[in-house]
Amino acid sequence: MSRNQTVYNFNPGPATLPKEVMVQAQEEFTDYRGLGYGIVEASHRGEAFKDVLARTEQNVRELLEVPEEYAVLFLQGGASLQFAMVPMNLMMPGRPAVYADTGAWTAKAIKEAKLFGDVEIVFSGKEAGYACIGDPQSWEVRSDASYLYICSNNTIRGTQYHFFPDGGGVPLVADMSSDIMSRPLDIARFGLIFAGAQKNLGPAGVTLVVLRKDLLARTPEGLTAMLRYGTHVEKDSCFNTPPVFAIYMLGLVTDWLKGQGGLAAVERINTVKSQTLYEMIDSTTFYQGTAEAGDRSKMNITFRLPNPELEALFVKEAAENGLIGLKGHRSVGGIRASCYNAMPLAGISCLVDFMTEFEARHG
Repeated sequence: MSRNQTVYNFNPGPATLPKEVMVQAQEEFTDYRGLGYGIVEASHRGEAFKDVLARTEQNVRELLEVPEEYAVLFLQGGASLQFAMVPMNLMMPGRPAVYADTGAWTAKAIKEAKLFGDVEIVFSGKEAGYACIGDPQSWEVRSDASYLYICSNNTIRGTQYHFFPDGGGVPLVADMSSDIMSRPLDIARFGLIFAGAQKNLGPAGVTLVVLRKDLLARTPEGLTAMLRYGTHVEKDSCFNTPPVFAIYMLGLVTDWLKGQGGLAAVERINTVKSQTLYEMIDSTTFYQGTAEAGDRSKMNITFRLPNPELEALFVKEAAENGLIGLKGHRSVGGIRASCYNAMPLAGISCLVDFMTEFEARHG
């Protein structure tokens, strides 16, 4: 790969960011808007960061159309900490939490939740190799459940919810780390959503949490302050020193999303990107998609080649052609093209051209 070659980053996370955002961050890095120092050096109690935090929260509220009865938090610890914070705060005595197991990340969340109470599995895709999500409308969720938990997009197996389950009054909790802000949402359908930023929102280091405030009353008295959602609501995400630079970057990314026309416009582009890749995969037997067609992800397109040796060669030659990060997750192998919001259409076109050429030589 030559130094002047355009590089398209298909890594699953940390992932590609909009070039315009990276350029603006570069320009402001050592002198944020005339302060003479960078926002990464700024006090989280100072006016500069307070303005960043307020603007970023407002962007989130506008893009997701967050109702007033919901709090918006910027926390640390990634989605992995939320696997524990959710049951710590929301699980009620004698009322089990209901989980849909659709991949590695829900399996990890289930393991954490079992430390704090009873867990029931309403659906498991494990025996099918997590290639599908099933029919959420057919799930029978007990009315006394503490909450119903899903992962909206599964990066490893390449599946995604295109319709969300109805818990019938049971709060719906969703890990949206890998498809947050890739499409419009009806936030009122959820009790809580969370997302690690490093796939669609910014760099690693900050986790977005949006939760219905009435759920704060569930938190048990004995829970330590740092792990209580209510603590962070009360302190506007500044109970301790927040990840200043990561929040600043999230603010720039949400500025960019607004500039694209909002989430409906972004969804249309994401649909074109994913359809283009799936059409390529389905047009030949050389490439084989791994997710069931009805549950295919628009964010993470996963597929296989005839053998592991060809897959390794595909990844190597793709990188030499400026297409990086295409190796599948270590637990399953294969190929994975992560097409988050910031991946331009040009990157998809280049990948399809490479796939066509690679098949011509090795098919």
